[in-house]
Amino acid sequence: MAGARGHLVDAYCHGVLPGDLGIGAFEARLPGAVAPRTTLFDSPAGFAVRRWCPPLLGLEPHSSPARYLARRRELGAYEAARLLLRGTGIGAYLVDTGEPGDLTPPKELGAAGGAAAYEIVRLEPLAQQVADTSGTVDGFLANLAESVHGAALSAVGFSCAAEPLADGSAPAHGPPGPVEVRAAAAYWLGTRPVGERPADPVLLRHLLWHAVAAGLPLVLRHRQDGPGPAAAAGFLRATEGLGTDVVLLPGSAHEDAAARLAADLPHVYLAIGTDPSGVLSRAPFGKVLYAGSAVGLPELYVTGARGFLAALDRLVGERVAAGEWSAADGQRVAALVGEGNARRVYRLPAADADRFRHGR
Repeated sequence: MAGARGHLVDAYCHGVLPGDLGIGAFEARLPGAVAPRTTLFDSPAGFAVRRWCPPLLGLEPHSSPARYLARRRELGAYEAARLLLRGTGIGAYLVDTGEPGDLTPPKELGAAGGAAAYEIVRLEPLAQQVADTSGTVDGFLANLAESVHGAALSAVGFSCAAEPLADGSAPAHGPPGPVEVRAAAAYWLGTRPVGERPADPVLLRHLLWHAVAAGLPLVLRHRQDGPGPAAAAGFLRATEGLGTDVVLLPGSAHEDAAARLAADLPHVYLAIGTDPSGVLSRAPFGKVLYAGSAVGLPELYVTGARGFLAALDRLVGERVAAGEWSAADGQRVAALVGEGNARRVYRLPAADADRFRHGR
């Protein structure tokens, strides 16, 4: 089934670290919390790295961490990242540029990976940058609106934390009123240290509605320990019919709730980086996108894509073998989830898909 999908579109990711890493710095970037006197190389993520990444750098699978990292240093950070990213099967990256740290911007990530790359603008650092250069409340609010709409000219989408939509102090289904916004802005501007990102629910809801007005797809990021997508249901229902698609990034803890909302609301989608079998039993096939959410290590792009594609292949193969789907239907579902849905939602040029698929 893999050949029917073409290239993956990674609908949500971040840049990679540009320099060489020692074993401790590398391990610290693997997901999970290490127990005392153990190593994160002894984890699902660590084993996946050792299985899939060494062959891309010219080593045998399951190489030891020390041997693998020595080879990585021998090649140099850029060449290692280039070989790893080009082994993912990813043909387009949608890069949230708001993650802290010295990470490669979209253009450099795409060049290393031999793929198209597009920017998703994170609203919180955008507001922080505007606040750092605005002297008054009026100036801040005017510059904020201008910056959001200016960013929409070159980006393919926006992202924002979803938690403000669960705030119980005011209705979250519609935009906050101007008096409420001015009060929140005045307080934040008067008390914030330079460089602080906004956390006030009123300001963040104000930002979200600016993004809705700009018309680009909006990614709602949900914390694993947060209230989940159900808390944003009022906002999602209020934005129906306004022309802005909303992509839920729920994490594994909230995939069920996100799938239900995607099934109920025509403009709501969900992006996942895990086994898609659960959500594809609850959400329409045209509503599910792949999002690896990798940050820092190019190895995480490899393991995320390999794991997702393997799970998708198993799902399609089982349904076809059981006679539930035809082979053509299975290929179509795989193509939608792996690439087609993201290209449609984010309005990505078809020319990029053809160009990178044929290595030009």
